[in-house]
This record gives sequence, C-alpha cells and structure tokens, in this order.
Amino acid sequence: MGQYHEVGGFLGASTYIGDVGNTAYLVPGSYATGIIYKWNLTTRYSLRASITQANLKNADYASAELGRFWRNYKVNNSIQEFSAGMEFNFLDFNLHTEQVNFSPYLYLGLSYFRYKLQYHENPGGTVPTGLRAVPELVDYGTTQDVAVPVIFGVKLNPTPTVVLGLEVGARYALTDNLDGSDPNPDVSQNRFGNIGNNDWYVFSGLTISFTFGDLPCYCKDK
Repeated sequence: MGQYHEVGGFLGASTYIGDVGNTAYLVPGSYATGIIYKWNLTTRYSLRASITQANLKNADYASAELGRFWRNYKVNNSIQEFSAGMEFNFLDFNLHTEQVNFSPYLYLGLSYFRYKLQYHENPGGTVPTGLRAVPELVDYGTTQDVAVPVIFGVKLNPTPTVVLGLEVGARYALTDNLDGSDPNPDVSQNRFGNIGNNDWYVFSGLTISFTFGDLPCYCKDK
C-alpha cells in the first residue's frame, strides 16, 4: 500500500550566532523561505526533506559587548540549504481521522549548505581620527559545508488535507567562517574571533503543507 505524503512551504526568519553581532538566539536578522516534503511512515515517524534559502544578517552595533560594538563588524551572507532526516511526533498524528490532530515534534537529520566566502577589509574597525569605521565585507567566492539541525515544533491539521506548523530549528555548522572570521590563507591576516567555536544559524517560522497519496495502514494486526 502507498504511503501518505506532504508537500508544502516554510516562511520565517533567520538568526546568525557566532563571532559577530548580537548573541541572542532568536532575534531575527533576515528572512528564510523554503519547501518541505514529508513521507509519513506511521502516526509517529516521518521522513522529511527540505530546501531552504535564507539570508544571515547581524552586526556588532547590536551587541551588548563593548568590544564588539566598537569593532563594528557585520554579517551579511546567504545560505542555500538542503536537509534530510527523521521527524518524530510526540503524540499520534493520525491522518485517517476527520478530527483535528495536534502534536509537538522533533526533527533530527543532516544539512548540506552553500554560502559566500568573505573577509573584513578593515580589521580593528577604527580610523586615525579615533572615529569608528565601517569595515567592508569583501566576497571572494562560494563554498559548501555540513550542519547538524535540531528542530522543535508543533503542528495541527485543521482539515484532512492541510497541516499547519510552527517551528524553531538550530543548525550547528561545521565551519567558523559564516561571518568571514576564518578566511583562506591569502587573507589570513584578517582572521578574528574564537576560531575554536563554530557558527550557528537558526530558522524559525511557519509551515503549511498539503497531503496527498494513499493512506498507510496504521492499524495493529488483529
């Protein structure tokens, strides 16, 4: 018997956490949009894949740390992410029934993403007059890396064919260079920050998906 599928979209905000700017985890910096596909295996488990486009923005002037504030660096990078993994419902989410279902859920998986390579052209952030300068972000290519996503959310289906969700997902990137703090050797003199700590980025927002396909049999054998 075929499985029950969902296809839909994600609309929300992005947050960057690293060596530049405000360190608040859920303060939105820019937008994030994407598409989501789910293959519901049971009332508790679904295979999930997504493609997300986002912009990561943050700035030292938004930081409460005085050192960052006077340094005056900024982040302005773009992310194109593909993620795949497993979504677990804490409550039965049974699409056989006509009643409204509700459940918190957890998603774990692996993400592959592309981003811009950058460096700050004016390390130190000051000029001879003592006034604060605005260090310039210089792009010098693109690259790709891997992140580990952990997403928490809640969802309900107001109709048998529509599922609405609200989720927050943190990604631990296996790079420290989303903010240009660890550029390649040609501009290594522009390195700054704690090179031992990798960057994070967070997507938070709303999902809406539409169900289709044959329902799997969730019933126990009699």
